[in-house]
Amino acid sequence: MNSMPLTRHLLELRQRLLRSVVAVVLIFIPLFMFAGDIYTLLAQPLMQALPEGGSMIATDVTGPFLVPFKLALYLSMLLAMPFLLHQCWSFVSPGLYRREKRFARPLLFASVLLFYFGAVFAWFVVMPLLFAFFISVAPQGVAVMTDIGAWLGFTMTFVMAFGMAFELPVAVVLLVASGIVTPTVLAGGRAYVVVGCFVAGMLLTPPDIISQSLLAIPMWVLFEVGLLCSRWVEPMADDSEALS
Repeated sequence: MNSMPLTRHLLELRQRLLRSVVAVVLIFIPLFMFAGDIYTLLAQPLMQALPEGGSMIATDVTGPFLVPFKLALYLSMLLAMPFLLHQCWSFVSPGLYRREKRFARPLLFASVLLFYFGAVFAWFVVMPLLFAFFISVAPQGVAVMTDIGAWLGFTMTFVMAFGMAFELPVAVVLLVASGIVTPTVLAGGRAYVVVGCFVAGMLLTPPDIISQSLLAIPMWVLFEVGLLCSRWVEPMADDSEALS
């Protein structure tokens, strides 16, 4: 483990932050040039669910400009996520022991993949089902015309929720590796975990059984995956305790 004076840490932090900002800006510029086309493409799940003749509307004067701008910015940060996490890793890695580095690298890689997998699952599987359900239950005589700003806020929140929820295997492995719990204890509390997954689905998704199940069931499966992987890292946690 290396030690550096505080000023060097601050300079290193500034450098990492500048690199992260530059990366996001470099991705944002080309995306913003085609922000309108990107918005049209990503809004297809809702547009296809709208009844014939339906459309999206902008209730805010600045909405036609700001919503595509925000969408391009969100996508820039999502696409730059591997680089941003690498900058975080590069900043903290000098302070880690060798065994901690070997353990953290695969978890960092897995967390990025799981987050993207959750976001893609939400966008291409869950969102079309949700939009079709919500529009189908609209009372007769009600014209469904969603505001583009409301659509962006809803979808981004939903995608982020699924991305974070799919990090459950990493959380399980970290809990076991840190010695807080054991795989046996987690397996014994499986029933509580299942209930917790459905509670999380109820809190993070709209109040319908379809969207709640589409989040809760994958979370349960991912918990089982994390539990299986944690059985392999349990000896690593024991070794770390023995060396300390």
